[in-house]
Amino acid sequence: MKGLAQAIAASVAIAAVSTLADFIWAIWIPEHRAVYGLVHGALLFCAVGLVLGMLAGRPAPGALGGLVIGGAAAALFYAASPLAGYSAMFLAWCGVWMALAGWYARLRGVAVSGTVLARGAAAATASGLAFYSISGIWMPFDPAGWDYLLHFAAWTAAYVPGFAAILLGRRS
Repeated sequence: MKGLAQAIAASVAIAAVSTLADFIWAIWIPEHRAVYGLVHGALLFCAVGLVLGMLAGRPAPGALGGLVIGGAAAALFYAASPLAGYSAMFLAWCGVWMALAGWYARLRGVAVSGTVLARGAAAATASGLAFYSISGIWMPFDPAGWDYLLHFAAWTAAYVPGFAAILLGRRS
């Protein structure tokens, strides 16, 4: 139960960060620019890395790794989006969970093994499907009329499978 409670708590915390980011994008960022997306990805996954780092007893390296992973995922999105459009977001989302599984293992001093890769694949697949299922929360684009409680619930649902795949059943 400890892993499930941690997965839910991590998901709720990061859903709050994501919901705040949705609000910031909608209210204060007048136009989409790649630099904003790169900063967004880096900072969002810095928070994810911080959470994983705290669980591993290494918050600072966790945050730094999350920052790098998030920045790389955002860069992947911007590199792939001219060819794949917004579906590149799902590629980046899945890639970020694979990387986070490996990073969390390293933070815990565990070798990146087949088990870690399987957890990453499960996190990428399950969280990717969940992310896809909630991806309509920004449509129609009407930030003044958005229900941010709905955004928070949707983000929580998108993060739970990723955190659960990484955290459930792990050995000390």
